[in-house]
Amino acid sequence: MFPKTADIVIIGGGVMGASAAYHLAARGQKNILLLEKEEFFGQGATGRCAGGVRYQFSTEINVRLSLKSLPMLERFKEETGQEIGYRKCGYLFALTKPDDVENFRRNVELQRRLGVQTEWLTGDEVRRRLPLMRFDDALAGTFNPADGLVDPNSVVMGYIGAAQRMGVRALTGAAVTGLKVEGSQVTGVETNQGTVATRTVVNAAGPWAGLIARMAGVALPLTPLRRQMLTTTPLPELPADFPFVIDFAQSLYFHREGQGLLTGMSNPNEKTGFDQNVDEAFELVNLEAAIARMPLLEKAGLASHWAGLYEVTPDAHPIYGPTPVEGFTIVTGFSGHGFMHGPVSGKLMAEIILDGKSRTVDVSMLDLARFEEGRLIKEYNVV
Repeated sequence: MFPKTADIVIIGGGVMGASAAYHLAARGQKNILLLEKEEFFGQGATGRCAGGVRYQFSTEINVRLSLKSLPMLERFKEETGQEIGYRKCGYLFALTKPDDVENFRRNVELQRRLGVQTEWLTGDEVRRRLPLMRFDDALAGTFNPADGLVDPNSVVMGYIGAAQRMGVRALTGAAVTGLKVEGSQVTGVETNQGTVATRTVVNAAGPWAGLIARMAGVALPLTPLRRQMLTTTPLPELPADFPFVIDFAQSLYFHREGQGLLTGMSNPNEKTGFDQNVDEAFELVNLEAAIARMPLLEKAGLASHWAGLYEVTPDAHPIYGPTPVEGFTIVTGFSGHGFMHGPVSGKLMAEIILDGKSRTVDVSMLDLARFEEGRLIKEYNVV
């Protein structure tokens, strides 16, 4: 039976929606409804991400979000009962351009000032740490051993399971088809399963958040962009402690996945849209670049490949909080690093809705109004 009313409706069953549902319920909220259009939770952007989590960012707000969110992932099993496979392999950014070296020097200073112990590497140290890779042109690098990988699906299901135990109704196959607004107040959510009356809606629809917002007459500056990756057959030569390596200038990355390797690369010519099919022509570009960095890959076969969507804002920072429509709040726009900030973001949304402002991290500067008011904050470390 589709519910007729709900105190809070959350649209989107990825990490943001799941975390928001859990944290609202943990604060004692009842009659919460979580809607996911797909057949399973976490099948959108969350389920198609690389699962990386890191402290290494170039803006204070993103570092502060990581400082709160990653420890939540470390405590995840004791809090929710769900094992999420947090693997601290470390992120190693390899830098091959002088401009990037200077920018990353400033980033490391910022990170250390905030208590993040990122290591600075010389070009020789990059080469010494990555004997299987060709980085003759590496000028420098950064490494943080606390960065790593987490299983995205386990995080989503951990939050949803814990939320359901606290009484949250979580429905799949529930596609939102419209929003009801009376005056300037949201009053309901229309779906393919029925209409639910509510005065509080959380738009956590990731790359589709702009489409949802439009139903309420709200314009979000979101651009959906395809990103794709692939995994290889086993590579026994890969050491167990192989880090998450990012060739920053090429937006090319590698990390262990099972017994093989995962690699992905940003396509600078990618067109905006919701296409989640693999672009096989660009996959070859990715593979050529990856093999040039790691010749060992020539011996590997293709195990799997997929594409997912980033939702990119003009300043590569998320949007939290209210909109011009009363009761219609948003948490979206993470520009490719939302999964790692999902835990704290759900908590922040609970604070914004219940307390009127964020407390755990002050994200008031990441409001929707900043785009019209010209208060953009640029993030450099996005690949």
